[in-house]
Amino acid sequence: MRYFHNAIRHVAIVTSIALLSIAAGCSKPADKPSAGATGAVTTQTNAGSKLGDLSQFRNIAADVAGLVDKSDLPGAKARIKDLETTWDEAEAGIKPRAAADWHVVDKAIDHALSALRKSSPVQADCKAAMDELMKAFDSMKSKA
Repeated sequence: MRYFHNAIRHVAIVTSIALLSIAAGCSKPADKPSAGATGAVTTQTNAGSKLGDLSQFRNIAADVAGLVDKSDLPGAKARIKDLETTWDEAEAGIKPRAAADWHVVDKAIDHALSALRKSSPVQADCKAAMDELMKAFDSMKSKA
C-alpha cells in the first residue's frame, strides 16, 4: 500500500508540473485596450501596423506638430515630453513585435526631441523634425 501512495504522489507531482508548464507558456497578458482620440476602445492587435496601435502616440505627435506650426515651441517642448514618456513606457510591449520598425519611429522621436530641446530651438528645424516624425508614424500603417 505504501508503494501505491508514493506512486500516486509522483504521478500527481508530474501532472502538476506539466500543467503548470503549459500554463506558464500562456502567461503573456492580452493586449490592453487603449482609448483612442474619440474615446473608443481599440486593441493593439487590430491597428494596421506590425507594431500595433500607434494612434495614441501619433495623436500626441500631432498635438506637438500643431504647437510647432503655431510657433509655440515652449508648449511643444512640454507636450513632446508626454510622447517620450508614453513611448518609453510602451517599449517592452511594442519593440519585440517589429524591432526594425520600432527603431524607425524611435529615431524620429529622438530627432524631434533634440530639435525642440535645443537651448534656442529653430522653428523650421522643429517643423522639419515633426514632419519626419509624422511620416514615420504614417509609414507604419502600411506595414501591417
